This record gives sequence, C-alpha cells and structure tokens, in this order.
Amino acid sequence: MLKPFKHSLSINDRQTMINITEIIKEDIRNSGVKDGIAVIYCPHTTAGITINENADPDVVRDLVYGFENVYPTHDKNYRHFEGNSHAHMKSSTMGASQSLIINEGKLILGRWQDIYFCEFDGPRKRSFYVKIVEG
Repeated sequence: MLKPFKHSLSINDRQTMINITEIIKEDIRNSGVKDGIAVIYCPHTTAGITINENADPDVVRDLVYGFENVYPTHDKNYRHFEGNSHAHMKSSTMGASQSLIINEGKLILGRWQDIYFCEFDGPRKRSFYVKIVEG
C-alpha cells in the first residue's frame, strides 16, 4: 500500500487559491498507479481544497471576493477569540478534500478544471496530502 504524499506551501496572501494540479499529477506519475483514486486532503480548519476553472484567473479572484461578501473577515458579531471565524466558515463551505478518478495514469478532469488549495487565514505555512489508491 502506498503512503500518502505530503506537500508544504508557504502562503503570503491573506486569502487566495493556489493551483496544485501539477503537484498531484506528479504524485500520480511517481506512484505508478494507472487506475484508481486520488484523494487530496487539507488538515487545516481555515483552508480547503476545491476543483474549479483554470482558464480565466478572474474566476479565482471572484470566488475569493464572493466568499468575502458572504463571510466577511470583520463582523462585530463574531465571537471566536482568534478573530478568524470567517475563515472557518469559508473552509467548511469549500470542504477539506476532493476525490478524483485516475484512468490510464491520468486524472479525469474537465477541460477547464484544475485543483486548488484555498487559503482563508494567511499568511501561513500549510500542508496537504495526496493519497493514491489503486483499483
């Protein structure tokens, strides 16, 4: 059984989405798995993993903007002492993981899709895991 791949990110922005697709594709190549599942997991409560459009960078910008409008960084009614309630809500909405199909050694993604690590409480040092399961 293959061990999970662990990756580290140094994030300088307060809120951003980082394209991690090529990292995951490299993990699949290194695993040698031709058919199976790749699970991408974020072990942080103020960050997440998503799949979205890769063609227009304004989509990523608009997502960050939209989340900020729904869950504003500053709200006098938040009670969490760390001051990052907005990031917990954004992370819960986005989700901590994604599962993708590997077919003939390649991820099945739509033409305009890529995988993103979503930071909502930066700057921080973060990590994520990729578990590849053959089958």
